[in-house]
Amino acid sequence: MFGRSDGPYVLGKAANMMRYLDLDGSVVDPAVDSGCSRFVSRLGKLSAHSTVAIGMETEHSRGRVRVEPSHKRVRAYLGKELVADTTHPLLVWEVPYYPAYYIPSSDIRAELVPTAEIDHSPSRGDADVYDVKVARATAPGAARRYPTSPIEEIRDAVHIEWNAMDEWMEEDEPVYVHPRDPYTRVDILASSRHVQVVVEGETIADSHQPRILFETGLPPRYYLPLPDVRLDLLTPSQTETHCPYKGTATYWHLDVNGHHYDDFVWIYRAPLPESQKIAGLAAFYNEKIDLYVDGVLQERARTKFS
Repeated sequence: MFGRSDGPYVLGKAANMMRYLDLDGSVVDPAVDSGCSRFVSRLGKLSAHSTVAIGMETEHSRGRVRVEPSHKRVRAYLGKELVADTTHPLLVWEVPYYPAYYIPSSDIRAELVPTAEIDHSPSRGDADVYDVKVARATAPGAARRYPTSPIEEIRDAVHIEWNAMDEWMEEDEPVYVHPRDPYTRVDILASSRHVQVVVEGETIADSHQPRILFETGLPPRYYLPLPDVRLDLLTPSQTETHCPYKGTATYWHLDVNGHHYDDFVWIYRAPLPESQKIAGLAAFYNEKIDLYVDGVLQERARTKFS
């Protein structure tokens, strides 16, 4: 959900968009989000000779797994108990969109109970699958070790499924959805450019006070003050999404000219500290609107949301 576009992740919704190849040979569907990185759902396996678009390139199903050390203290919790605590985590790009944490086995605090299950990855080799057990809870099949992996760096590390844990911490701050990518930068700049949002010929927003969010490799997003948005065309949605760089977003549906658009506009009411400049501002999918900046119609970005 991952070409990414700025915005939150929409959890648990499907979309008609390009499917990508996981580096372990699985097909993943970039879930419906407005950007950040990705919440993905597995859609099945491809044969070993299959290829799929990743950016402008194609990759063989074996893929390339990048591994880098991190210097952050990382902790994971389950049932309010410590599962892992390390100052030497590995960042492993199992998929192209964002990294996963692998924890040195010596820094695992929970009990890893063998399941006798083997999970094969074309890129990482065979994994021994474990249940993660603490006194108050068990996460079935939530840990994997690759003791004979062709990637030497991960042989003595444990991959714990992100969503199987109740909480992840980087240093003393919670982190959501996935580890922050060290190669992703988010800049939010105040601007006086004239921004107009038009849908089906109807002006939905008109502002001279945008905050423009620039994220590495992604199209800019324009966050606009609510008084500059046609709130009479919006109805609240129950959707709530999370982004590791911005925080929790809520949504509105749009109704215009007799047509209904689900989760068309989003807002971060209480973003993370590094994204405070967009607090209380509304944003739209560039891919789905006619966007005018200083009177010039912008070319629609082509992403998974197009």
